[in-house]
Amino acid sequence: MDAGCPRLPDTVLFEIFLYLDHADVLSVGLVCQQWRAVARDEFLWKELFYRYYRVSRDVPRHPGAVSWYEEFQRLYDTIPCVEVQALKEHNDQVLHLSFSHSGCLFASCSKDCTVKIWSNELDISLQHSSNMRPYNWSYTQFSQFNSDDSLLLVSGVFVGPHNSSSGEIAVISMENFTLLSRVRNKPYDVFGCWLNETNLISGNLHRIGRITSCSVLWLNNAFQGIESENVNVVKRLFKIQNLNASTIRTVMVADCSRYDSPDLLLDYEEQLAASSPRPAFDLGSDSEEEGAKPRPPPEPALQELPDVPAEHGLQQLFDGIMEGHGRPAMTDTELETKVAELFVRNRTKPPEPNLLPTDSNSKTKYLIFTTGCLTYSPHQIGIKRILPHQMTTAGPVLGEERRSDEFFDSLDHVIDIHGHIIGMGLSPDHRYLYVNSRAWPRDCVISDPMQPPPIAEEIDLHVFDLKTMKEVKRALRAHRAYTPNEECFFIFLDVSRDFVASGAEDRHGYIWDRHYNICLAKLQHDNVVNSVAFSPVEQELLLTASDDTTIKVWRSPRAMRIRQARRPRPRKLLFSWLLNQKS
Repeated sequence: MDAGCPRLPDTVLFEIFLYLDHADVLSVGLVCQQWRAVARDEFLWKELFYRYYRVSRDVPRHPGAVSWYEEFQRLYDTIPCVEVQALKEHNDQVLHLSFSHSGCLFASCSKDCTVKIWSNELDISLQHSSNMRPYNWSYTQFSQFNSDDSLLLVSGVFVGPHNSSSGEIAVISMENFTLLSRVRNKPYDVFGCWLNETNLISGNLHRIGRITSCSVLWLNNAFQGIESENVNVVKRLFKIQNLNASTIRTVMVADCSRYDSPDLLLDYEEQLAASSPRPAFDLGSDSEEEGAKPRPPPEPALQELPDVPAEHGLQQLFDGIMEGHGRPAMTDTELETKVAELFVRNRTKPPEPNLLPTDSNSKTKYLIFTTGCLTYSPHQIGIKRILPHQMTTAGPVLGEERRSDEFFDSLDHVIDIHGHIIGMGLSPDHRYLYVNSRAWPRDCVISDPMQPPPIAEEIDLHVFDLKTMKEVKRALRAHRAYTPNEECFFIFLDVSRDFVASGAEDRHGYIWDRHYNICLAKLQHDNVVNSVAFSPVEQELLLTASDDTTIKVWRSPRAMRIRQARRPRPRKLLFSWLLNQKS
């Protein structure tokens, strides 16, 4: 065999042969008399690829692949599935991980109420730890570096008067790890996010009724001590009404400027004219047919009200109630929702026209968040366009001037998930939104917003194209969760150029290939895996954080070979003895 001939480990080839039936092994044996012939036989590797990974033959080869052999090798050799380090400096559940954009640092948040900053070198080491208990925090839950990695946003749960829980956001300088500012954030699972290098978004919640509220999203300057006549430290971005006990949570910002040049285009189904909707694909089942189930239809929105002026409709509602006719009996909850609907119809600013970006150099950004309209559990994704003039705290604190009929802002687009959303993440190019959700029963009816439907143990991983606002590919199932609605918590996922990873309550992290929609690896922990994070500059490095208080570091087999080659090899004892004898 030539030294330069491509080679897979013998164990992998053995696994391939075990997978094939007897007739296939014989046919491979006829071709496989020389390894070079096998490695160059594209037809053989294509057959092995489709059968070994159970990929539908409608799926073409990855657009960046040169050959089927290289694709087989990529999916074996570049998956970060080898545990190389376990970081145990936290002494309670680790909830979230985030990398700096340079990949040199990462931060971790924990129930021990610290945020720790780590140095990502050959061996990862702790660089700094900030304890937030002196600021009355209960724990830290989320962090994010700004675009130039000079500041770190840290979100946590704040214990207020009478032990009431709210949220707070802290900004830490990466130059000297000093605390620059703190901003209130309500509810705490808004988390918060950066809009640009020096401005961050937080939330506030105002109760209007028992199940009706108003969410206000604020733009804050990271340097709260700097204020002038022209620049405020805070400005209101949007004011949105919430019905049926829902609230805005989990805000994030998507940059539209790269939508025409994504890292990986997920449109091969359109290229193959496959316009039919895709069912969910259960990766844990033994066959595709067993796991293929039609996706439940979206829950219908609240019944449209008659097209009459809101003030007239509201008056008619009250008249009917006072006179005791004209409307069926309503519960207090139904009455509150109807009144809120009628009121908001004539007090809401219309959505922005032409939501979809048409200019490839557009500076438009989307504010993305979870919301709802039927119950308190988050079951919709709201999208609101942020225009260039809104991306600064300059101007009035309360934002743009509003007419009396524009008391609230409307959403520009809503995606109905028909289930409890427990995680969201953007692809590196911000073109695709990945969503973890636990589905509701298909034909469920929600009569009480305080009693949402039961949720499935299987977690569906949906993919939405933010350029077209449509779901692409099939929803994937491999990971599981067990907590009921009232105890359900966020499981953070992350997306790299070629892979998507997520935690789960079944004590594993999972990795999928984005192009082929297949599960490639399960990463073991001793408890719930809350968060995962790919290095933004090296997707063959993955971190996982767990309730078992550890952060595990995973690298690919290829990265491990390179890593070992870089380490100095100790000289053999005999060779050292001979050198000593000569001297």
